[in-house]
Amino acid sequence: MAYHGITECFMKDDKNFSAVVVTDGSGSPRSGIYADCSNEHMMTIRKKEQKTAAVIGDYAAQIFLDLPSSIVQDQSDRKTIDELKEIILKTRPDVIYTHNLADKHDTHVAVALRLITALKELNYMPDAFYGCEVWRGLDWMCDNEKISLDASGRPNLEAALLGVFDSQISGGKRYDLAVTGRRLANATFSQSHGVDDMEKIIYAMDLLPLLDNRDIGDYVIGYIDRFKEDVSNRLKNLK
Repeated sequence: MAYHGITECFMKDDKNFSAVVVTDGSGSPRSGIYADCSNEHMMTIRKKEQKTAAVIGDYAAQIFLDLPSSIVQDQSDRKTIDELKEIILKTRPDVIYTHNLADKHDTHVAVALRLITALKELNYMPDAFYGCEVWRGLDWMCDNEKISLDASGRPNLEAALLGVFDSQISGGKRYDLAVTGRRLANATFSQSHGVDDMEKIIYAMDLLPLLDNRDIGDYVIGYIDRFKEDVSNRLKNLK
């Protein structure tokens, strides 16, 4: 999701990348050698994998909140918001990557919503605030509204970072192939009448306007409505 940020900061003296894993990973799907792992064992394995990724990716910090998804999704629980506020104040990020608000994973959407609340309560305005692809791609967005994050660089680093998560890959989900395939497809199909400017692209939704008290539902549905209008107009014009 945030590979663009990792490469932007990798081995740089003036930039630092920090990662926050909000939930504990206890609900991970598992098979093969991981099939009989308890939730507690899986949590330990996934944390070890994420720490390894932080070393490979030259992260400045790797933070674990270890929260169950039920707490993150609970609109009345303040724990996620308060912990994110503390992290924001300590790290003072210029650029923030999170999940997009059209994602189909409830916990991912909840994380993004709690983060938006944390930023608004702090009145904290980063330079950029990206909602990135994970459990739903953003290729459907109108081209002029997509943020295209270049993921072309350092394919060896990309492969190493993705390959670290063996408990998820060998455990039944080929994220390593799927993530790279999506990035390649985004770049290839980004322009129908031009050569590729980038070899791999991660699409993101601009979440920065939501820190200015816009209605979140109206903002996200607006993207869908404009996509619907674009498709409708093309059909009318070509019929």
